[in-house]
Formats: sequence, structure tokens, C-alpha cells
Amino acid sequence: MSNIWVICRKELKSYFASPIAYGLMAFFALVSGWFFYLAVGIFVSRGMEMQMMGRGMPMDLNEWVVRPVLSNISVIGLFLIPMITMRLFAEEKRSGTMELLITSPVRDWEIVLGKWVAAILMYSAILGVSLLNMSVLFAYGKPDWKPLLVGYLGLLLQGGCLLALGTFISTTTKNQIVAGAGTFAVCLMLWVIGWYTEFNTADWAKVIGYLSVITHFEPFSKGVIDTKDVVFYLSMIFFGLFLSARSLESLRWRS
Repeated sequence: MSNIWVICRKELKSYFASPIAYGLMAFFALVSGWFFYLAVGIFVSRGMEMQMMGRGMPMDLNEWVVRPVLSNISVIGLFLIPMITMRLFAEEKRSGTMELLITSPVRDWEIVLGKWVAAILMYSAILGVSLLNMSVLFAYGKPDWKPLLVGYLGLLLQGGCLLALGTFISTTTKNQIVAGAGTFAVCLMLWVIGWYTEFNTADWAKVIGYLSVITHFEPFSKGVIDTKDVVFYLSMIFFGLFLSARSLESLRWRS
């Protein structure tokens, strides 16, 4: 366990010792803040329209603001995750420290898990920036906090799934650009693959659609925790980390 934490700390220091972490946080704060501003603007505008028409129906703050913002944040993750994972192992290969790492008395799964934990902590720190926007809702409104927490749980599970796959892709190349582009391609494919079920209802099409990460995130955005969605994300995390460990093992044998 200590080896995992040492590797995790090393990766986190490398993120915050460079402009990477601050650049990603600034980018996320700007885009997520814009989406939050639009969602609140639509909520206020619709509320005023309903009052002018004499329809004083209460509007659900979670449905009109929280859910759309969380869905948009998950889209932003498609662009952030490749930037987080592309350097995990590709940078080690480029700088020539990969041989030292894989010949050290540390197990492959400890190396992979340490780097993945650092990536998920980095992603969590970026998501934490959006809590500043959500705090405004609690200051001026009364949203339900439970669906909000469930939504962030879904974001972390989805992010962990894609980060695990990005970790594996980073082990296959020493070029960060290739690793980032490959991770983005896989993330995008897992995002849009569910669209195929919109016009094809065959059983095999449903199986393909089951691999869509956004399909499994929708219940979380509504404040619902479904066991099958949790199992899907945890299985994908295990699959990605397993492939990463096997990739490192092959490098160890060739070194």
C-alpha cells in the first residue's frame, strides 16, 4: 500500500509542479461556469414567464439547473481525461525512466494503481471547482443535496472508468500526443456508441449500446443509484487497470 501512495504522490506533484493542473482547472472553471450561467439564466427566464402568465407552478431547481449542469460537466470530461492520462506512462517512456520504474522492486499492479489513483484525485480536484457554482444555488435557493451528491458520484465513476482506459493507452506509446488522441477517440466512441440503438433495436445492438458510458450516467444525473450502472463502471475500471498491468508486464519481460 505504501508503494501505491508513493507513486501517487509523485504523480500528483508532477501535475501541480507544472501548468497542467492549473490550466485544466482554469479551462474547466471557465466552461462549466458558462454552462452553469446558462442553466440558471434559463431557469430564471422560464420562472418569470410562468409568473407573467399567471402560472405560479414551483420549478424544480435540481431538474432545471443541477441535472443539465452535471450532464454538461460529463461532456467536458471527454476533453479533460485524455490530458490527464496521456502523460502517465508515455512521459516515463519518453524521458527514459520507464526502465528504472519497471525494474524497481514494485509490483506492476502497484505502479498502475498508484498512477490511476493520482489521475482520479486530479480529476476529483478539477470537479471540485464546480462546487463553487453549486454553492450559489444553496445560497439563493433550496436544491435537494442528495441528487447532487449522487450526480457527482456518477461523474467520479464515469471518470474513473475512462481514466483506467486512458491509463492503458498511455502504456502502449511513448508519444503523449498519440496517447491523448487515442484516449479521446476511445472516450468519444464509448460516449456515442449508444446512439446506435436509436435506429436499431436488435439484441446485439442493445449489447453494444450497453457499453455507452453516458447511458449509465443518466440515472446518476437524476439522483438514482442503480446497481447495474455501478457494476458497469467498476467492471470497466477493473478491465482498464488489468490491461494496463498486463501491458507493463510485457514491457518488464522485454526489458
